[in-house]
Amino acid sequence: MDLHEILKRPLTTEKTTALSGELRQYSFEVDKRANKHQVKEAVEKMFKVQVVGVNVLMMPSRQRRWGRIMGRKAAWKKAIVTLQPGDSISFFEGV
Repeated sequence: MDLHEILKRPLTTEKTTALSGELRQYSFEVDKRANKHQVKEAVEKMFKVQVVGVNVLMMPSRQRRWGRIMGRKAAWKKAIVTLQPGDSISFFEGV
């Protein structure tokens, strides 16, 4: 799997912004097939930082309503990456 296929998009919410400031943790939506080792390698090579730890969560599918039609949002995988002290990802700075 290519490095650009593993990391789909960064997650920028109030909670993830607070985590990035005090705990040096950054969140990404990742490919469902990716494991912790692949996520660590992708973040280290793309952003040139040292990763200390990776936590991976499967976010469940949820039921949604579009007018009268009931449907489901697809399940997705989230990775929370902890960086070495002194490192930061400039992509998230100033958000």
